[in-house]
Order: sequence, then structure tokens, then C-alpha cells
Amino acid sequence: MLMPKRVKRRKQQRGRMSGVATRGNTITYGEYGLQAIEPAWITSNQIEAARRAMTRAVKRGGQIWIKIFPDKPVTKKPAETRMGKGKGSPEYWVAVVKPGRVLFEMSGVSEDVAREAMRLAMHKLPIKCKFVAKEQAAEKDGEADES
Repeated sequence: MLMPKRVKRRKQQRGRMSGVATRGNTITYGEYGLQAIEPAWITSNQIEAARRAMTRAVKRGGQIWIKIFPDKPVTKKPAETRMGKGKGSPEYWVAVVKPGRVLFEMSGVSEDVAREAMRLAMHKLPIKCKFVAKEQAAEKDGEADES
């Protein structure tokens, strides 16, 4: 599972997920990507499950990049514990994902194979996502520049 090697502070506050992603919202490494449509916390287990689904779908061909990292600890108090006595201990790690964020990228395979692999990965994630290609992203940027 993905998690930081070291952290400065062991416990974090929950924070907010409002707004859209301003960083990590374009395809940088591969040809195809999986882009989030909804905001969510994605756990390290979900990221790993999606990665495995994609790797198996492309039969270990091509190249896959994971563009999110679970660096936020989520704490939990033990079951049947009375209120008070401080904050619980960290249980798992999550990546905060906002709409527009590219979660995974892929290259070295045909579009049909990439689309099917990303579809299988989408089923492992708790949010709605869409398949994007680098050409689509470039066209949209070009339209924005002209207007």
C-alpha cells in the first residue's frame, strides 16, 4: 500500500474538498488518462486495487503512472470507546481528490485497450471518472487560447 515514509505531524485535520483541481488536471506523462468528476478521499487500498485492475487489463504491457499519493492520515477511535480521551490513532491514508484531477495515466497501448483498462479501474474507485486522451486535452487548450 502507498503511504508516506515519514511525516512531520502524525495527525491532521479533515479539511475541505470544495472547488476544482487547479494542479494535476492535465495529462503530462502518458497518452490516456482517468480524470475525476467528483470530489472524494481515495484510500491507498483503492488506488492499489485500481492499479492492479489496469495492469492486468493491459497484460503488463504499456506503461502506467499513478498521479495521486495518499499523504493524509485518517484517524479512528476504537469500537465501543467512550467519548473524550483525545483524538484516535491513524488508521489509513487517503489522497484528497478534487474534480478535474487526473488520477492515472497510460501509454504504449491502443486506445481501446486503455479505455477498457480505465473502465475496470473506475469500478474500483468510489467516484465517477471519465476517460481522457491527450489529443482531447490539447484541443480544449487550443480552443481556450483562440477565444
